[in-house]
Amino acid sequence: LFNSYCFYLRTYNVLCDSDSELGSMDTLERGSMDTLANGCRVDADAAKRLAKRLFYLEGFKRCDVARHLGKNNEFSQLVASEYLSFFDFTGLSLDRALRNFLKAFPLMGETQERERVLVHFSKRFCHCNPEALTSEDGAHTLTCALMLLNTDLHGHNIGKKMSCQQFISNLDGLNDGKDFPKELLKVNYMETHEEEELRKSLSELVEEQCEVGGKRVFRVTDGSNPFIAIPLLLNAVTYKHGVLTRKSHADMDGKRTPRGRRGWKKFYAVLKGMILYLQKDEYKPDKDLSEVDLKNAVRVHHALATRACDYSKRQNVLKLKTSDWRVFLLQAPSEEEMMSWIFRINLVAALFSAPAFPAAIGSMKKFCRPLLPSSTTRLNQEEQLKSHENKLKQISLELEEHKRSPPDLTPKSKESEEYRIKEHYLTYEKCRYETYVSLLQAKFRTGSDDLDKIEASLFSGEAKEGYLRKTQSSPSISQGQGVNGRAGHKHAPEHNS
Repeated sequence: LFNSYCFYLRTYNVLCDSDSELGSMDTLERGSMDTLANGCRVDADAAKRLAKRLFYLEGFKRCDVARHLGKNNEFSQLVASEYLSFFDFTGLSLDRALRNFLKAFPLMGETQERERVLVHFSKRFCHCNPEALTSEDGAHTLTCALMLLNTDLHGHNIGKKMSCQQFISNLDGLNDGKDFPKELLKVNYMETHEEEELRKSLSELVEEQCEVGGKRVFRVTDGSNPFIAIPLLLNAVTYKHGVLTRKSHADMDGKRTPRGRRGWKKFYAVLKGMILYLQKDEYKPDKDLSEVDLKNAVRVHHALATRACDYSKRQNVLKLKTSDWRVFLLQAPSEEEMMSWIFRINLVAALFSAPAFPAAIGSMKKFCRPLLPSSTTRLNQEEQLKSHENKLKQISLELEEHKRSPPDLTPKSKESEEYRIKEHYLTYEKCRYETYVSLLQAKFRTGSDDLDKIEASLFSGEAKEGYLRKTQSSPSISQGQGVNGRAGHKHAPEHNS
């Protein structure tokens, strides 16, 4: 997995690099580019001034730093280089240098932005340690491996933690075609296993509140992969809100939730952007989200909501399965509300979930689900539908091929278990993409962006007339969406459910 993922990190920037929209906060930087760069050169003095302000947090917060270092332009690269010059990693091991570096600011942003920051770190480390036993590329590979090791050892993943020998084996041949010194990797493993600083830097549940272009932003991570956290814009479009009672059925990767945490709890649910907030108090559009609200939030990118047909203890219960295979049971006040929640969660996921990352390339035979990005898609709705249709065809073919070659072994063997797990995954993914495709096709057939009209049209053949209650207003889904389903227009209508 390290081999595959480190390879992915090194190539992802080439495959899908693009400039990020960062708001209007970086006035100094923008002014320098406009007046002095002229599209040809950058102002080194301006970069030094900005880097110094970022390092000493003069007019900036810790959560502002990463976005100024990870952009894909010459000025940002110069700022990053100047910023790293404030760090002296001389004589430090790579893992200790990385911990010192990440104490200065939380590593935020999209995958490619974080990866660029780590590239700058690797360059600075090698500059401070010219006698190091690796090159800049090797240092970058090992940096990524250490971060992933931290996730494996301290995250909420299921199963056995990675052993030292597995960590070493996963990095075979990745030091410019050679192996890293085993003693070096052993020391890195033991220090990562025992040290808390890196874990705290990467897996805080609720990080600092930021101001981006005048818009209030929170960042929420779940202690799993540090590369897939997403910014939560508090002015995102609200697609639905109402009372839901929640039960946690399964944690990450489908592991059964411990008995003490399975109880039913009533919340006021708000589907805002690609986040389902579960609040204890009634929804008020202008009210700030509390830390507890953020901790209860559920990300719906690549999620699938269905009727919980196999649960009979309560009525009007839907099952929500997230991208990391958490499972929640949500009880609505009525069947009508349950169907409406299912429709809107799935439509939001279908419209705004970014295409899946390319499958990792590696030598491991064990089946691993691919990573699903939490960022908002950059495709328009027609392109999004085409992407889902292509993915559905691909998954269907993979499932057919998989079923044609079952293992000729005992049911309890490892090969049989791997076969069963992969078949379950492919079957679920086929169902998910079928749902996405059917919803987007229904939207195009309706020829409207009004969610109530699409919802009524979709269910008109299944229920009597008037089955779906008409509301006074409904959000438009044709608006340009920014990060996390943010409306492209200044005033986005709110839906009153």
